[in-house]
Amino acid sequence: MTVIPLPLWQPALLGTALPDGRVRCELCPHECVLAPGESGRCAVRRNDGGVLRTAAGSPAVAHLDAIERKPFYHAWPGRKVLTVAGPGCSFRCNYCLNYRLSQFGRDPAVPWTGSAAEPAAIVARADRERAAIGLSYSEPSLAVELTLELADRAAPHDLPILWKSNGFLTAAGADLVAPVLAAVNIDVKAATDAAHRRLTGAPLGPVLDTVRRLRAAGVWVEISTPLIPGISDRESDLRAIAGRLAEIDQTMPWHLLRFTPEYRMLRQDPTAPESLRRAREIGREAGLRFVYVERALGPEGRNTRCPGCDRELIARGLWETLSVTLAGGACPHCRASIPGRW
Repeated sequence: MTVIPLPLWQPALLGTALPDGRVRCELCPHECVLAPGESGRCAVRRNDGGVLRTAAGSPAVAHLDAIERKPFYHAWPGRKVLTVAGPGCSFRCNYCLNYRLSQFGRDPAVPWTGSAAEPAAIVARADRERAAIGLSYSEPSLAVELTLELADRAAPHDLPILWKSNGFLTAAGADLVAPVLAAVNIDVKAATDAAHRRLTGAPLGPVLDTVRRLRAAGVWVEISTPLIPGISDRESDLRAIAGRLAEIDQTMPWHLLRFTPEYRMLRQDPTAPESLRRAREIGREAGLRFVYVERALGPEGRNTRCPGCDRELIARGLWETLSVTLAGGACPHCRASIPGRW
């Protein structure tokens, strides 16, 4: 007989007890009010007898990745990341590459595959590899409890904590993790609240609020936008997104991601390279100084050039850094400062 493992539900932070045994979860802007036994929209936080508990601290994945794959292009180039991923997501994107993790509890076809995290072992492995510790693939903001424990153990070893996140956090949630996060890549998936709701089931505004809040707290932030043909690749939408990002900071790196058919969007065409090239032009026209295309445009889409003298400063392969010619975080030719964590 096959034994199917069950998630370990552990006490969760940011829950407020309400009358009649209900609990309000205050981690993400859904702010679910849960009767006893109910789970939130993420399906990995639930009211267990008047106590908020989480199943997101049980990673199903733990392996070494290149930091460029997150993607981070202005943070510790060439460093490895020990990436862990628990179940769950506050969004329900129909194109999710990692739906087998992210849609746990929401999609009956997604089985439970995780096991309780061992933070000491994760940190010890990262220290041996001198790797950063990343939470990615599913939604790391649902695993704030694990993030805080990993950060506490990693601090004496000087190991940075990274997220690849949808940025859908309350102000309280963002403030809770900002002191321990070294860098985060946040998805900005659409130009308006309405478009973002159609794509993810949630509004855009809180995502942009998180971008501003984490940056103000000193967290290094990069942005990713998937270009889905006919849905999020219109020039007007891309101009709106680029404009919003430029208003926050023109030096914040913007990654343009090629859509590939996946999950419930298998009949959708992949993004054409010409669309990515045009999107990069739109980003630059909006004033963004570092706009990247990981694939489809070759090295010209990945390499970092100085915004002052246009010389190449960082050369990248598909998922690796090939060379870095920065001098103290600046261009060695014209001394222009290149923002990042070097």
